[in-house]
Amino acid sequence: MGMTGLDTDAVREALTGVIDPEIRRNIVELDMVDDISIDGGRVTVTVLLTIAGCPLKDTITKDTKAAVSRLDGVTEVSVVLGTMTPEQRKAMKEKLQGSGTRENPFNRPDSLTKVYAIASGKGGVGKSSVTANLAVALAAKGLRVGVVDADIYGFSIPGMLGLSGKPTRVDEMILPQVSHDVKVMSIGMFVPPSQAVVWRGPMLHRALQQFLTDVFWGDLDVLLLDLPPGTGDIAISVSQLLPGSELLVVTTPQAAAAQVAERAGSIATQTKQELIGVIENMSWMEMPDGTRMEVFGSGGGQSVASNLSRTVEKDVPLLAQVPLDTALREGSDAGTPVVLGHPESPAGRAFDALADSLRRRSRGLAGRSLGLSPA
Repeated sequence: MGMTGLDTDAVREALTGVIDPEIRRNIVELDMVDDISIDGGRVTVTVLLTIAGCPLKDTITKDTKAAVSRLDGVTEVSVVLGTMTPEQRKAMKEKLQGSGTRENPFNRPDSLTKVYAIASGKGGVGKSSVTANLAVALAAKGLRVGVVDADIYGFSIPGMLGLSGKPTRVDEMILPQVSHDVKVMSIGMFVPPSQAVVWRGPMLHRALQQFLTDVFWGDLDVLLLDLPPGTGDIAISVSQLLPGSELLVVTTPQAAAAQVAERAGSIATQTKQELIGVIENMSWMEMPDGTRMEVFGSGGGQSVASNLSRTVEKDVPLLAQVPLDTALREGSDAGTPVVLGHPESPAGRAFDALADSLRRRSRGLAGRSLGLSPA
C-alpha cells in the first residue's frame, strides 16, 4: 500500500514464521492462510484450522497477530478463524503423508530415524522415567524426537511429560501431542485415567501399528519406544513392526533385577535386533556428606552388560548409571523431567551424558541414497 510496501505478499511472507504447533510446519506451507485483506494499516488474516475445535487455536491466533504486527505500517491485526473443508484437509494430509496407502515411515529404506526400544525384565526399574528424560535431553540438544508409549497396560509417559487430553485427528491422520519439544503418542491419551486396558495380543499389535502408520510424526532423528516389562507380545510386535529398532535394557543394581533384565536383553538374539547398551537406574544415592549409599546393592548393570555381551557375542556397554534422586521422582510427578527442572542434579547430569553418547551414534547413512534438498 503506497509508501509502506505493505502488501499481501509481505504479509504472506511474515506468516511463514507462524508454525502450526502440532504439525510443526508453517501455516502458509500447510495452506491454512485463506485470505489476507489490507485496509490502510489494518490487516485481516483468515486462517483455516484443520478441525473446528482445534485445541491450539489460541496459539495460532497469537502467533499470527505477532508476526503481522512486526511489519512496517501495520496498525492493527485481526485474525478470523475458519475450518478446512474435507477436500482441503485431504489435500493437506496428502501433502504431509503422500497419497495412496499409509505405510510405516520408519521402515522405508530412506528413513534416517534411529529407533530405540527401551526394555526391562521387570516393572519398577524406572524404565518410563528413563525414556521421558532421555527424550527431553535429546530434544534439548536440537534433535527431533518422538516417543511411542508402547507400555500399553502401564502407560505413564503422558503424565511424566505433563500431557493430558486427546490428540488432534485430521480425518484418519493423528497428530502427536508435543511436550518439551518431544512428540508423544500413548494409549493413555485415548482411555480415561483410571480405566484398565483389557486387550489381547492382536489388539496391542494393531494399536502399535496405528501409532506408527496413522500418526504424522514428520521427520524424526530419534524415535524412542517405552516397552512394557518382560518379553511378551509387544516386544515381539516391535521387532516385527520395526525390524531396524535397537534395544536399550534398563536394570537396577540388584542381582535379582539383573538376572531378569538379562532375559529381556537376550530376546535380541531371537528377534535379530541390535542390542546397544544397558542403563543402570537407581544406582546409588548421594548423601549430604558426598558419600554414596548403595540402596539396591551394586554391580547389576555391569553384570547384565557383561553377560549380554557374551550372549550376543558383541560388546554391550553399560551406557549410564543414573543415581536415585528425589528431584527425578518429583520431576516425573510434576510433568517436568529432571533434565529440564534440575539439570545440575546427579540424575540430570547422568541423563545429559547418556543423551550425548546416543547422539554420537548418528543416523545410519551407509549405503543409503540421500534425497538431499536445502532446508
